[in-house]
Amino acid sequence: MELAVLNTQGKETGRKVVLSDAVFGVEANDHAIYLDVKQYLADQRQGTHKSKQRNEVAGSTRKLKRQKGTGGARCGSIKSPLFVGGGRVFGPVPRDYSFKLNKKLKQLARRSALTYKAQAGAICVVEPISMDAPKTKSIVAMAEALKVADKKVLLVLPDSNVNLQLSCRNLPLRESHSGFERQYVRSDERFGAGDGRGCREYFEYNVSLNTRKKNGNYH
Repeated sequence: MELAVLNTQGKETGRKVVLSDAVFGVEANDHAIYLDVKQYLADQRQGTHKSKQRNEVAGSTRKLKRQKGTGGARCGSIKSPLFVGGGRVFGPVPRDYSFKLNKKLKQLARRSALTYKAQAGAICVVEPISMDAPKTKSIVAMAEALKVADKKVLLVLPDSNVNLQLSCRNLPLRESHSGFERQYVRSDERFGAGDGRGCREYFEYNVSLNTRKKNGNYH
């Protein structure tokens, strides 16, 4: 697949790059993406939830009433889960939610995600961005020129660019990362009530992109 190289004004520069089929043209595996997303979200969980069982609740161990002759059910402790303030049956305990995935499976998941992005035309190659000083307006103008101002954007840079990162810092739903191995893609965001109240949910997917340029190809 060939992509035209654009400048910061959104116009073609006349140059083209070839996306490697080994990364951007594989047979996508949805289940591999699901497992990779599941592992990423599981790693975000603290696992510090805890509820008290009947042996941990404060209370007397005195038998509440005699065993027989009351006409009601027998009971032996105020800490029973049947009573208000008693312990909880099979409640949550601290645990680690992380789990292991094979390295090749994670690579397949990332290549599958990149293949979907390439098929959807969601990948754009821009010429090197040089900035003398941080300026958010320049990034906003570039996003509007590239027609991505209303979308979630991931900037992948070959080297560290402090001015660019500082310029993107004040923009919502924008992430800028540099280096050959960077991991972050932010996807959908949904809001609760129409007046802005409610919980904001966002879905993050961990994708590693290797953008080494060799002989005009991106691998």
